[in-house]
Amino acid sequence: MAKESMKAREVKRAKLVAKYAAKRAALKEAGDYAALDKLPKNASPVRLHNRCSLTGRPKGYMREFGLSRIQFREMASQGLIPGVKKASW
Repeated sequence: MAKESMKAREVKRAKLVAKYAAKRAALKEAGDYAALDKLPKNASPVRLHNRCSLTGRPKGYMREFGLSRIQFREMASQGLIPGVKKASW
């Protein structure tokens, strides 16, 4: 389980990215890299890191479901994810 501060930091970064997305796109299109450099560091989408929505785990993240591999396996075994079932043959 990730620390609450790490989860909060990622949420804060996501908000900044959304806030400055249009401005960043306009500055990039204009080629104004000096103005782009003056934007906050955390406004860059490159600084975002995917985390599990339940535990905040940064590794083993499955984009399609927004979960870590561990949570995905548990939820799939319990039948909590629609359209997913354990393979057996």
